[in-house]
Amino acid sequence: METATFGAGCFWGVQAAFDRIPGVLETAVGYEGGTLERPSYREVCTDRTGHAEVVQVRFDPAKVSFTSLLDTFFQEHDPTQLNRQGPDHGTQYRSVVFYHSPEQQQQAQAAIARLQQEKRFSRSIVTQVVPASTFWPAEEYHQKYLEKRGAVSCHI
Repeated sequence: METATFGAGCFWGVQAAFDRIPGVLETAVGYEGGTLERPSYREVCTDRTGHAEVVQVRFDPAKVSFTSLLDTFFQEHDPTQLNRQGPDHGTQYRSVVFYHSPEQQQQAQAAIARLQQEKRFSRSIVTQVVPASTFWPAEEYHQKYLEKRGAVSCHI
């Protein structure tokens, strides 16, 4: 089993997208990349802790590749928007891949280069590729938020 961590704006819809992928064993939403220990949603929303809203994905690499997870990541948000997604803005909504190995770092950087070369987006990709740090799980009411409400997506 391997772990991948992605920040792509509001974590609810991103979690739902990863949950639909065969080979994904579990997902959890939370916060990563900031300075405060055990941050709460309320603290992260101040845009002062440095954390991003993220989805941590545990997956079986024999059933789904990290590259396939990257494809989903880039399909689920606009990686050209700096510190925002749609109406949500602030550094907590930044586009970021927190890599857990040198291979993940290389694959994420290669995916960005490929998408730029293909001109898939009209603007430059601003996705950060940074080492994984401490993942702080979000409050229970955020976990599987859309599933608990019978929703499939929260995209606008």
